[in-house]
Amino acid sequence: MVLTVASRRPGAPLAGARVARQDDPGPRRRRWRWACGRPGVNRVGGAWHAARMARAPSAGDRPTHAPVPVDRATVLRHRVRVQQLDRPAGSVTDPTDAAVLDAGVQDTGPDGALWALALRGVAVHAGDRPPSLAYAWSVRGAPHAYRRDDLRDVERALRPWSDADAAKRLFDAARPLRAAGIAPTQALAATARAMHAVVAHPLVKGEVSTALTAAMPEPYLRACRPCGTTHVYEQTFRLAALHAGLELETGTSPPVLRRIPRWPSSQVARTEPAPPGAPHDLVRTALHLLGPADPALVARLVDAPVRDVAARWPTDVVDVEVEGRTVQVLVDDLDALRASASSSAEPTVRLLGPYDLFLQARDRDLLVPEAAAQRTLWPVLGRPGAVVVDGDPVGTWRPRARAGTLGLDVTTWGRWSRDVRDRVAEQHERLAAFRGLRTP
Repeated sequence: MVLTVASRRPGAPLAGARVARQDDPGPRRRRWRWACGRPGVNRVGGAWHAARMARAPSAGDRPTHAPVPVDRATVLRHRVRVQQLDRPAGSVTDPTDAAVLDAGVQDTGPDGALWALALRGVAVHAGDRPPSLAYAWSVRGAPHAYRRDDLRDVERALRPWSDADAAKRLFDAARPLRAAGIAPTQALAATARAMHAVVAHPLVKGEVSTALTAAMPEPYLRACRPCGTTHVYEQTFRLAALHAGLELETGTSPPVLRRIPRWPSSQVARTEPAPPGAPHDLVRTALHLLGPADPALVARLVDAPVRDVAARWPTDVVDVEVEGRTVQVLVDDLDALRASASSSAEPTVRLLGPYDLFLQARDRDLLVPEAAAQRTLWPVLGRPGAVVVDGDPVGTWRPRARAGTLGLDVTTWGRWSRDVRDRVAEQHERLAAFRGLRTP
């Protein structure tokens, strides 16, 4: 790697990346601000599968104990481990063997879902199309990768929990629907039925939109200034697709929609939500992969009302205190959380993509305590990736591909050790190999 250095302070640059040194934002271990309020009341339980349901205590049976104290570093290491970011490169040959696929892996950006899986030890490269994976618009209307065999359970898990939940997920599309006396949940179902009928064979998104717009009544449509035309609301379109039994063809831009093979007609446009704790339950999965958390944090992650999330909150949880605030972790995850108080012999250094699940956690004040660094990592447009050391973000990165080579523009937060610089250089090589490129 050849580095072009634009460092604000003297120091040895990373080989192969252009480094911009950001002023040290100060101590990284101060108490973090809690932006989401107190934990919700746990009344409705859930479990990951029947065995856990059998041993999950009820809210009344669960004894009350003082919260288990946990510091920030322990939480971040725990998330690294539970998300399997510490697995060696290429150590897993089965593309479906990744815990994050339970939540779906967002496929946004040049490296997308496959890089997220590669970071978790899966032996995949850019441009691979494993038949065991499928892509669909899901949480927040974003494209996500899932195990193909899980799609039916995923569709059930994504059904709105209430009309208030459906309205929140649909954003501005809910107002004209309600004004016309159409419940948001029923609007999603009606859109799904129409989409299923339209997509009898693979169609480009624009073709589906044109046909759907002609089929739907006025409350479903909006006049779009950027497009200069009228079409179905974007979020309604995206969220209805999986309920219509449709997936996204991999590697297509603009996206091509097609029917999921052997999708049962009885599962098109269904509205009854899955029970709490069913496979791929959004709440339980988020609490496992991004815990400790509380209902407000999970609600922000999945675009749902806090009340609905609290009603589905598991009962088999334990209170923990993180930097002075009480949140919760699943009972089955408590030992792993405690074990994460000890760091590994060698730090886990990763170049996370901009939309990696690790960075989707809504407790951003815990993940990145400094406000200036938060603005750098999560701008309104054009997010960079994050350089993390044992889960602690220590800088940002952007790719620079040119003439068969891949450089990096890296911004460091604080002073990096030589060991961290060397490990980031190794990850640069890993990303270049994933893309089929070489480093400068």
